[in-house]
Amino acid sequence: MRETPLSNCERQFLVQAIAEKKRLDGRQTFDYRNVKITFGTDYGCCIVDLGKTRVLAQISCELVAPKMNRPTEGILFFNLELSQMASPAFEPGRQSELVVKLNRLLERCLRNSKCIDTESLCVVSGEKVWQIRVDLHLLNHDGNIMDAASIAAITALCHFRRPDVSIQGEDVTVYTPEEQDPIPLSIHHMPICVSFSFFQQGTYLLVDPSEREERVMDGLLVIAMNKHREICTIQSSGGIMLLKDQVLRCSKIASVKVTEISELIQKALENDKKVRKEGGKFGFAESMPNQRITAYKMEVAPVDTGDIGKKTEDLIYNSEPPSEFIPSPVVCAPGTGQIGEGLQNSWGLEENEDGEEAEAEDQAMEEELQTMDVKVKSVKKEDPITLSDSEEEDVVILEPKTMKKKVNVQASSTAASKKKKKKPVH
Repeated sequence: MRETPLSNCERQFLVQAIAEKKRLDGRQTFDYRNVKITFGTDYGCCIVDLGKTRVLAQISCELVAPKMNRPTEGILFFNLELSQMASPAFEPGRQSELVVKLNRLLERCLRNSKCIDTESLCVVSGEKVWQIRVDLHLLNHDGNIMDAASIAAITALCHFRRPDVSIQGEDVTVYTPEEQDPIPLSIHHMPICVSFSFFQQGTYLLVDPSEREERVMDGLLVIAMNKHREICTIQSSGGIMLLKDQVLRCSKIASVKVTEISELIQKALENDKKVRKEGGKFGFAESMPNQRITAYKMEVAPVDTGDIGKKTEDLIYNSEPPSEFIPSPVVCAPGTGQIGEGLQNSWGLEENEDGEEAEAEDQAMEEELQTMDVKVKSVKKEDPITLSDSEEEDVVILEPKTMKKKVNVQASSTAASKKKKKKPVH
């Protein structure tokens, strides 16, 4: 990972806030962020939002040959991907240490805890079993990936339905959902991970750390537990020494959080089942508010236009007449001009200037224009006309009389030369 490191000021600010039992998002020490579960159109597809951390889970299945040492058990496969879409700190093309650690923790939490009856996935002993693949994609990273991934995985597994199968001799027939209803998985319990972060060598404790809190923490403790208060797995990282009382305290807090999350998952599954049974709308697009998607067609409200004429007359009769003085919506400030409203130009005018000064300036301009007209009339026709267009003071003088004389002289000389050239005719 190539994440941007925090500055010393940010680290000191976060640690000091945690020491004062304050968090950046306003939560208390043991508060968990809001959990939102949204199901897709197909079975086994869901999105879990843990605060701003978002994980997409997709379950798929296929018939494969079983493992040699376990011929009567199905196969569970977990794959968690961290893409650059979630955070620019994740590098594409290779698995980082964080991805390997999260995948191993998921396997211990869900597969090694025997939460799913793998023997029920067997179709033909030693020949064909169901392989359940759990693909998890991190859509947005804001800390505590493990908790969001475990909630998404167990929720998708509870929501998934595998196709029904019939065996006749050596032939195995897989039915489509239209032919026969798919069958849910056999799940014994729902293990859920709860993360605890420690600061200043275990002095301070936080539940559900955010992304910035994870950067300054000294250690992390992950406890996977079900609602029956059975611990499925525990993992500690960071190299800090935890006391027995601290671990017991964290387990008590985890039992409360796991119970709340399990009830939330059950309610979400029941609501989705009810909507699908009643034939209502479901899926990711239906769970979003209509006002936020411009592609949706807004419902047209019925409008009665029968007595529109009477209503307009009543509105005109009851409305107040317009006032004589209409205040200007634009306040003229010194050095600004008003355009388009027909008001007086106020460029370069101060607030204390009166209209008399403007009138005096207008009179002065008129006098200057009159003097210019008199000067133009006083110019004689015989005087030379001076044209000055360039900035280099090049003056061209055109004298009408002299030019006419020169033209006449040139014309007479050309006529005389033509007569000399003519030869006598014999």
